[in-house]
Amino acid sequence: MKRDDLGLLFALAFPTLSAWAYFELFAEPAGAEASGNPAMQIAWLTGKAIQFAFPLFWIWVIDRQVVWPSKPTVRGLGLGLSFGLLVAGLGLLLYYGVLRHHHLMREAPAMIEEKVRGFGAATPPRFVLFVGFLSLVHSLLEEYYWRWFVFGGLQRRIPYSAAIVVSAFAFMAFHVIDLAAFFPGKFWTLVAPLSACIAVGGMVWAWLYGRTGSIYAPWLSHLLIDLAIFTAGYDLLFVRDS
Repeated sequence: MKRDDLGLLFALAFPTLSAWAYFELFAEPAGAEASGNPAMQIAWLTGKAIQFAFPLFWIWVIDRQVVWPSKPTVRGLGLGLSFGLLVAGLGLLLYYGVLRHHHLMREAPAMIEEKVRGFGAATPPRFVLFVGFLSLVHSLLEEYYWRWFVFGGLQRRIPYSAAIVVSAFAFMAFHVIDLAAFFPGKFWTLVAPLSACIAVGGMVWAWLYGRTGSIYAPWLSHLLIDLAIFTAGYDLLFVRDS
């Protein structure tokens, strides 16, 4: 196994291990304190810092190359916008039309509140600020990590279609941990179907990056879908049962 392969294997596995740490290992009940769960917050921040610093560390320090993601471009923005609006619209339609008062969502507000409280974001203003950061900044960093570094590295080693699938399933894997924390005991009814949707999204974004060479088209799509998800989350926490 070559040195570069070790870096790629680490990049594929680390986000899932990190998600397990902050959502399972350090996920003690946050209690009523507005500041939340410090251990969980430190684990999340540390994991994200390592994850998003790793590609540049590996390329600049280990490989001794100076490489950046491409500059912003309009290439593929129409496709990214179209896919993002389509999925976001269908997702909100499914939520408000079917899932909002479905028995599968009966325990969701309490579980989501516990996790959100752990991040110190259990009030409407804090929640909006937190998910605004996740939608706008974190989603861009994920595209840099998963599409530019992981998928880009895979497609230099394995066939293009295989690189799309492998990167998408690795992208899905850490979301399985997240979803299982929000929907315990509902693996086959909620976690598995939603994880499959995430894998499909990861495949589309990898294909879109491969087509355009830019992370900004998948980012636009990604942030629109995140905004739709967090809209449903806001409704579950602060609107539905108020």
